[in-house]
Amino acid sequence: MTSLAEVALGRTQAASARWPVYAALVSVLAAAMLASLTLGYKLYGLDQVWAALFVNDGSETATVIAGLRLPRAVIAPMTGAALGMAGVMVQTLSRNRIASPDTLGLNAGASVAVVLATVVFGVQSLVGLSLAAAFGAFLTSIIVFGVAAGAGGLSPLKIVLVGVTFASLAHAVVEIILTSNEAQLQQLLFWLSGAFVDRPISLFFNGLPVVLAGAGLAFALHVALDALQADDATAASLGVPLVAVRGLTFVAVSLLTGAAVSMAGPVAFVGLVVPHVARRLVGLRHRHQLAAAALVGAIYTTLADVAARFVIYPVEAPVGAITAVVGAGALLVILMRRLA
Repeated sequence: MTSLAEVALGRTQAASARWPVYAALVSVLAAAMLASLTLGYKLYGLDQVWAALFVNDGSETATVIAGLRLPRAVIAPMTGAALGMAGVMVQTLSRNRIASPDTLGLNAGASVAVVLATVVFGVQSLVGLSLAAAFGAFLTSIIVFGVAAGAGGLSPLKIVLVGVTFASLAHAVVEIILTSNEAQLQQLLFWLSGAFVDRPISLFFNGLPVVLAGAGLAFALHVALDALQADDATAASLGVPLVAVRGLTFVAVSLLTGAAVSMAGPVAFVGLVVPHVARRLVGLRHRHQLAAAALVGAIYTTLADVAARFVIYPVEAPVGAITAVVGAGALLVILMRRLA
């Protein structure tokens, strides 16, 4: 029989093995953010970045770095972190490794809410759009899980099928609204592809408390989420209040997805790819999954943003197109492994 001392030693060794992983991820993230500041249509040196951020003499270089590149260098990683954590929780709730905020229609629902708020209600404030996106994601999660559960019980396959169907419907609604409102079409078209270009730094400060609230709620639920990886009966026998935990998880996913969409638009497939990488790096414990997913998601979107500046140079591609290509490839690989 394993003694308590042996169990404690095993946990200590596992924890110590994860710290180098976190340190490596933080280092890569710092390098990616630095690349975001230095690379683009015009290349800048580290001395110019330092001068622009801490001196800012009003020159063209300082304006570009501090006014244009700095916002996207902080918004991109925060968006990726939010979607990565949301992806972990969605896959745990649905017990489906191909589920994500995209395949469940949460990004699309948030997009519909933002478009409706802009076109129908005339909402222009960043706070208003953030709240609309969060509400849209939350309402979509209720609809998708409610419809999937109401047709003979909840199953991973039904959740994804309902989510994909709802996402298609939501995209159609967005296209209809924007087609009939040409004034908003050009304003929102690039945003709806997912992009970080020309984002004001105020978006970061408005999105930060929403992301922190969603992340804080997610980490508070990490023990219950560990139990939910098993079946409902096992989780209930461990004392997990299933309805309350699912409801609070919906809120956390909605806050994270809504904040991400309000800052960058629907950046595709981040929530699908990132949780798989996080689990390989740190295992199945959710406090580690969530932390690793936040870092991996931040790295992923930041590097995708840098790549988007060069794939059709000198024109910039939407970052959502980059993540969609990578995510679609990853989804095909996952499906082929499951069918093999």
